[in-house]
Amino acid sequence: MKLSTSGMGQPVHGGEKKCLNSELWHACAGPLVCLPTVGSRVVYFPQGHSEQVAATTNKEVDAHIPNYPNLPPQLICQLHNVTMHADVETDEVYAQMTLQPLTPEEQKDRYLPVEFGIPSKQPTNYFCKTLTASDTSTHGGFSVPRRAAEKVFPPLDFSQTPPAQELIARDLHDVEWKFRHIFRGKL
Repeated sequence: MKLSTSGMGQPVHGGEKKCLNSELWHACAGPLVCLPTVGSRVVYFPQGHSEQVAATTNKEVDAHIPNYPNLPPQLICQLHNVTMHADVETDEVYAQMTLQPLTPEEQKDRYLPVEFGIPSKQPTNYFCKTLTASDTSTHGGFSVPRRAAEKVFPPLDFSQTPPAQELIARDLHDVEWKFRHIFRGKL
């Protein structure tokens, strides 16, 4: 069985691959998310998958999803590829996995897991904020709590009056955002 070495890319128009920032993806997914590594064995639950598809597409489970009566309730599979995605409209993150069911003979083969999954790459120091119009305007500034400004962002240039800096960030869809970070308050 040959394994894919393609890792965490996301196919986009024209066949090219677009990679999501893994650290940002994990920050959005949360600290409890741990993706399995390529080559590992996983258990696939077809019924649960059908129910999830029905729930996310607002369709009844039996209405448009084919029923496979001879399919076992769970399948031992080998993971060939994992791609991280983000919904364009909602920024909800999800992973798509390519699985290959193992034959009964392959399931009997001795298997030594390399590791139990990719540890969460959620950054330890990060700042999360719902943006407002004033955060992106040229007149205002990017308003953050002082603790976040001191721990997360690069130090301000205090030779300027008022102390300020330009922050450039990329979102999940690789769109660049520029903010003017200004110190307002007493030193």
